[in-house]
Amino acid sequence: MTQTSEYWLRPDALFDGRDLQTEAALFVQNGRIADIGPIAEIPDSATIEPRSGILSPGFFDLQVNGGADVLFNTSRTPEALAHIAAAHRKTGTTHWLPTVITDEPVVMAQACDAVCATFGSHGVAGIHIEGPHISLARRGTHAEKWIRPFDDHTLSQVRKMRAKGIPVLITVAPESITPAQVTDLADIGAVVSLGHTDVKSADVRRLLDAGASVFTHLFNAMSQMENREPNVVGTAINSKAYCSVIADGLHVDLDMIGLAIRARPVPDHMILVTDAMPSVGGKPEFILYGQPVRLLGGRLINAEGSLAGAHVTMPEGLSNLVNKVGVSVVDALRMATSNPAAAMGVGTEIGVLAKGTALSDLVMVAPDMSDAVPLTAPAV
Repeated sequence: MTQTSEYWLRPDALFDGRDLQTEAALFVQNGRIADIGPIAEIPDSATIEPRSGILSPGFFDLQVNGGADVLFNTSRTPEALAHIAAAHRKTGTTHWLPTVITDEPVVMAQACDAVCATFGSHGVAGIHIEGPHISLARRGTHAEKWIRPFDDHTLSQVRKMRAKGIPVLITVAPESITPAQVTDLADIGAVVSLGHTDVKSADVRRLLDAGASVFTHLFNAMSQMENREPNVVGTAINSKAYCSVIADGLHVDLDMIGLAIRARPVPDHMILVTDAMPSVGGKPEFILYGQPVRLLGGRLINAEGSLAGAHVTMPEGLSNLVNKVGVSVVDALRMATSNPAAAMGVGTEIGVLAKGTALSDLVMVAPDMSDAVPLTAPAV
């Protein structure tokens, strides 16, 4: 890394959150982008730092349960969040939503408190509350005993977060929440996502009309598309809502991901997530709900035989999208940067590369998407 406080950074290519440029360079002052211009206009006397690969905004992962042997549901502290963040930053995730899954009410409350204390540092950009207001029939690895209808406790936690200006993504199922409650959440600025649900398309549309705007891990834990009934999957694909997807090739067949991307009526409404668990950057076994989860053939399997989150990084998902699904580099990078930022309403702050962007929010991505590394360490 160049030691001077002013220099030109010249990557092989530059992705600014929307487009890919191959003849652009960045003028850096004191760790931030001061200007972006053509390589041909760099002054002869300038200090130039060449970089191999694609310079991109850091990845924004909306679904991170843990990393490096730490599970957020179990370790609900600012220290745990810093530990998890460091594990995922190594592979290019500079912003993320700590995800608390179905559990007893005190767990959600403590998770929200930890995010309140950490928000704005270690890349913590909000919280994802996934459950407990989901369907028993499509609970996946979520603990049955804690699944319950939407209640005032959760509403109070969301209100607390939003009053502090903290983004909230909350995954709910139509079986456990009313349209009026969805509207209440949307009205206070929460982003409502539909998932872990077994309903028909009419039920989904009611909640979309009420203010839901995202679907959580498309294809997984939701009723599947049929010839006479779109169900959740078909309605999601055909909607104008954002859809997240786990592109590890295990949760969803990659051909199905390609089909969904090509079928979306609105461009840039697909989002790459990891649903990462403590095994990412850690040991191949951890405890969830008091039971072991083991990494077997790339799959994380719990004692019931269900998938329990994912063992995948953002670059691995990007590589699958580009090299196996056939998604363009630009569209794949949008799925990991600007699309999730837009879904969360933070598209002017996250997922962009522009004047004023800190170098610590940028990553160098391998041309084949196989790896990504942060450009610099985050400011302390």
